[in-house]
Amino acid sequence: MSTLLDVLAASIPLAAGWAGHVRWLGRRLHVARRDPLTGLRTRDAFTHRATALIKDPRAVVLLADVDRFKQINDTHGHAAGDLLLKATADRLAHHVGRKGVAGRLGGDEFAAVLIDERGAAADLLTVLHGILARPVDGQNPDVHTTVSLGWVRATDFPSEDLSALLRRADESMYAAKQARAGTRRAGLGRLFATVAGRRVGRSGVRTDAPVVGVAA
Repeated sequence: MSTLLDVLAASIPLAAGWAGHVRWLGRRLHVARRDPLTGLRTRDAFTHRATALIKDPRAVVLLADVDRFKQINDTHGHAAGDLLLKATADRLAHHVGRKGVAGRLGGDEFAAVLIDERGAAADLLTVLHGILARPVDGQNPDVHTTVSLGWVRATDFPSEDLSALLRRADESMYAAKQARAGTRRAGLGRLFATVAGRRVGRSGVRTDAPVVGVAA
């Protein structure tokens, strides 16, 4: 009996140590899945959650891009740019809510999947566009910008995966930026752009690359 008690007593520190190690690993994994500046999910973590969410027929895939972000960084410094990114992330995450997911894809680009419970995505995103354009508390009043949004309902393209839906939202976002329209939905009309053309178009440099029509 005493031998069994001795074994149990010896195993308690080992079990406690293993439990502590598991908790440490869990914290490290959580940190690895979060963008250190904004606290939003990283690209991989966002993709994992968003892939599950787009199976919901109410899912809306959204891409957001801060307008004139490089100009803000160059004029007012990276601290001002970081503050703007953090505020954008906080507002986006709040608007998306717990049922959806928001992530930072890199730089000044954000993605989200929200669950449109009332079938009013256009109105919701118009409101979001206004919220994202508000001045940032504590920020230099000269630092002001807007955010361009592109979005698509997952059910509009039921055969497409998350990557394809994000490409549609991306092209719509760029079209909204070029037209200064604020938001634009993929699936209305036809969008004409390539990924290369989209990037070059942002810098104002002309390109002879072929233009490819993307049915929307």
